[in-house]
Amino acid sequence: MKAVKLDRSIIFLMFILVLLVVSLIALVFELRTNPVENIIKDDKLLNVLFIIEKDGAPFCSNIITYYSENKRAAMFDIPPQTGLILHSLTPSRTDRIEASYIEKGREAFRREVENLTDMEIPFYVVISFDDFIKLTDFLSGFNIFIPTPVDVYLGNDTTAEPTLDERILLPSGSVVLDGDKIRSYMTYSEEGDREGAVAMRRQQALLSFFRSLNDNYDFVFSSEMFPMIESCLISNISGAPLKNLMQELSGIDAERLVPQQMRGSVRIVDGKEMLFPFYDGDLQKEIIRKTLAGFLSENSEELERIYALEILNGTTTQDLARRTSELYQGFGYDVVRVANAPENNVEETVIIDRIEGNSVARVIGQVIHCENIRTAEVSSDDGNVDDGTEYLVDFTIILGSDFNGRYVIK
Repeated sequence: MKAVKLDRSIIFLMFILVLLVVSLIALVFELRTNPVENIIKDDKLLNVLFIIEKDGAPFCSNIITYYSENKRAAMFDIPPQTGLILHSLTPSRTDRIEASYIEKGREAFRREVENLTDMEIPFYVVISFDDFIKLTDFLSGFNIFIPTPVDVYLGNDTTAEPTLDERILLPSGSVVLDGDKIRSYMTYSEEGDREGAVAMRRQQALLSFFRSLNDNYDFVFSSEMFPMIESCLISNISGAPLKNLMQELSGIDAERLVPQQMRGSVRIVDGKEMLFPFYDGDLQKEIIRKTLAGFLSENSEELERIYALEILNGTTTQDLARRTSELYQGFGYDVVRVANAPENNVEETVIIDRIEGNSVARVIGQVIHCENIRTAEVSSDDGNVDDGTEYLVDFTIILGSDFNGRYVIK
């Protein structure tokens, strides 16, 4: 009897031992699993929230979506001053989205961005502004295209002769900027800047950072040098997954990427200037959905080009063309002209295709649900639509009375 009890005890102990070994193996396997590699292997989009932090708050933040299969990527600006109801705060309140970062931390900020965009963003990467400047010099500067020379005086006393420290001087053309110049490039603003110009400059600097990582790939991602890069990064992943993530982002084809800026109306709430997204954020969500759908589109190469649009108001509704231009700029189109049409009694909204790109015209029409598309060679018989223009544009959109400011109503 004692022998039988002893045998049962040994079997029981062996069972527990086997269970512990299996659990340990499962734990080790889980720890070794690379979530970034899993996303790439599963042919999914890689979504990352990349934040440059300054003085404990987001200086600029962007969602970067990357599709490894065709190296395509998208970049969506999330301005720190975006106004919305922040559910991560207790109690919930309307505030700038940066408040969730300052008061509750990076994870709370990531969740608020997910709610704002209807995207699942599993990873975030944070780098301080000072470290970003240091990395600029470490990588021998960033190549930036500056369309016109910059000469901005930062002093308040306009009667005094400005010193070099009070001026930002940047040459035009494709230039390599060192750390100090990148600091100036990302921080200056001036009268006459187009809407979103400051955000665009910061996005261009970030894209140049990824491009520089790729240009110096063997050096940067060597076992000796990457720990230095990693020391400048704060993320919810580390080690091999973080290195893998940065390697993927370095493969972004910046020439095929059109950075997107948040569009909205600026209002003052409780003494704070906030940018409230158009249509309660629904427009931004639609922009993201259609951009990401284009990654897998059969005519994705056509859609990568930036098309020039002309938007004409064929109604008596004031400011209709300008508001519509903001819609299209949000989708990444270049609106080169906004004006009134020759006639203000146009009944049906029409898109005039001047490049015989009918498939692109249909995509452009989807933004406002317009299916009425004509080629430039075909003129209107009823005389209500003048399809001539003196401007070099790819498509002309003439708004009619069937357009309610957002969609064409059938």
